[in-house]
Amino acid sequence: MCRSIKTLRPPVLPTEATEEDIHAAALQYVRKVSGFRAPAAHNREVFDAAVAAVARATAELLGGLEVRGHMPRAVTEAEERP
Repeated sequence: MCRSIKTLRPPVLPTEATEEDIHAAALQYVRKVSGFRAPAAHNREVFDAAVAAVARATAELLGGLEVRGHMPRAVTEAEERP
């Protein structure tokens, strides 16, 4: 797998992964799988859609993971709402 994709969950990442972190990982994944660093104009739409889909799946995964000593993101966000 692509070595430049870093682990985005605690405790490896000391804080919650940002949208930028998630997007960067998704972009690296799609680049690796497609073999394109930057797609041609005729592939741009499908490339960008794949990055968005991988980013959504990654955010969902990170939001649902239970890591010892850390509450899942979905739980902590729900508790913060009034």
